[in-house]
Amino acid sequence: MKLLKTFFLLDAIFAALFSVANIYFGLDVAAFAFPIALAFNAALFHQIYFGLLKNASRGNFNAAKKLLQYQPFAHLVSFIIRRSGENGTSFAFDVVSVCFWLLSFAFSLAALRLISDKRLKKIAPGWLEFSKPKKRKGGSWLAFEILDWADALVQAVFMVLLFQIFFFQFYKIPSESMVSELLIRDRLMVSKITSGPKFPLTKVGLPTFKKYKRGDIVVFRNPHYAGGRKEEVKSVVSELVYMLTFTTVNLNVDKNGQVKADPLVKRLVGLPGEQLMMVNGILYSRTKDSPQFQPVAEDAKWANYNLNEKSPELKRLIQEFPISQEGYEEMLALEKERDSMDISAVQKECERLAWDFWRLARGDKLGKAKKDLLSDSELFEYNLLRDNYSLTTKLLAAGQDGVEWFHAFMTDWTKTAAPQVKDGLYGGDLYSDSNFRLNLMLKLCVGKFVLRNAQLIQSGLPYSSLVDDAEIRGLWDRAQLLQSYINYLDRRNMPVFPANGPDGEARYIPDGCCFMMGDNRFNSLDMRHSYEERMEPLTPFDEYSVYYYTNMEPQFVSQDKILGTTEFRFWPKGRIGFLR
Repeated sequence: MKLLKTFFLLDAIFAALFSVANIYFGLDVAAFAFPIALAFNAALFHQIYFGLLKNASRGNFNAAKKLLQYQPFAHLVSFIIRRSGENGTSFAFDVVSVCFWLLSFAFSLAALRLISDKRLKKIAPGWLEFSKPKKRKGGSWLAFEILDWADALVQAVFMVLLFQIFFFQFYKIPSESMVSELLIRDRLMVSKITSGPKFPLTKVGLPTFKKYKRGDIVVFRNPHYAGGRKEEVKSVVSELVYMLTFTTVNLNVDKNGQVKADPLVKRLVGLPGEQLMMVNGILYSRTKDSPQFQPVAEDAKWANYNLNEKSPELKRLIQEFPISQEGYEEMLALEKERDSMDISAVQKECERLAWDFWRLARGDKLGKAKKDLLSDSELFEYNLLRDNYSLTTKLLAAGQDGVEWFHAFMTDWTKTAAPQVKDGLYGGDLYSDSNFRLNLMLKLCVGKFVLRNAQLIQSGLPYSSLVDDAEIRGLWDRAQLLQSYINYLDRRNMPVFPANGPDGEARYIPDGCCFMMGDNRFNSLDMRHSYEERMEPLTPFDEYSVYYYTNMEPQFVSQDKILGTTEFRFWPKGRIGFLR
């Protein structure tokens, strides 16, 4: 009994210190932390000393035991509330509070262990009968059973919460961004203990023992959403509510009320000290010690672009196929055509189109073109291709200005591109070179549209006759193919990242950071992309470049945002096993 009293006393001391550590003099939610902790601990130790130790009874015994069981959870709630206010807490203060919480938790567990059935015989035989369930009948039995189940469920929720904070977390796959490794509704066990788990809303916890490697599938906080303590508080509170309501209420929503894609599960593909680039679906990497970009061979093992090639068994489980087999083959053919493009031949073709239009429109001596004759929106690739007839009539109606603009659009790149060549690549790298060539492919298509439209207009044929013109029909097929490819451009390619400095000096992923992508590259909004699109030129050094909409904005992720690594899939039963 003396040892039990000692544990009760030590628990009381550290619980009191923990309560004092929750004192807050502001006028926000953090002010509730101290009253909650104080009220709970006062009720607990009043029950222990004035109820159990001085007036032992079945009711007092069970009440004291139940309060001891809930003490760590009540302290955890107070701990979170204290850090949910306007003013944060220092790291040193958090360390002290965590120590008080841990010590109180340890002594409460020790006390609970001593008052278990096996040990009561030795330290307090008279209490043994209190620990045995009382026989109940009728309505009281039913009410007791309901309360007992509710108590067990609530305690299980808190235990699972503690377990998930520090050891393992269960994760349900919400999308097909990781097909074919992970499918919607797959359930994973995520190991957190080696990834440096921390107490909620603090940096206090275990250090990171995990040495991440390329290919690890990791769960991490989504950096696309606004950071800061308020958002962190909202995330922690929503997780608590989500678990306490048995996954029926999710408060982790954005400003539009949509559930946030947070956390994310993706594959780690870029390591500290690397600079990355992706072209035609091939990931390239270089380092300070190896300055030439080389394909990342491992990435080809898990990167998926054509799901049509998967086994029939797997295809039955996939909900969305972003591209058909025919579309995929057309895309590969277009990439091959672009990469083998003869730039000198394209230059001659562009100049021919420009001068043919000049002669058709009876242009005068060429002067400086008016760049603002067309807006950036009108230079958007979809608008250029779709509204090619309107573009033609606008250029013809503009007279000399139209002739000069079209000539500049088709040929000015021949003056600005040459100085940008480095190591045989336009723009100095494979990504810029590829986009430059795609820009020329679009210009050729638009130029041919304009010239043919002008020829038909000058011959007096009505607009309706265009549908019967074989050349126009062929150009529409070409336009559709180009448009289809651009729809996949940001999923198939990525610029040099991190971007080089203003002086061209290479920059690399910093220490303690890494880069993640989904395996299903056509259906993964990952660290390559932002959540907002913007219009940009395909070729920055071409003043008359074709524009396209892009959400390309690569960013690396600090390793302290990684919550854990996926280890095991435990559902569905036909796919149970360790992840590769």
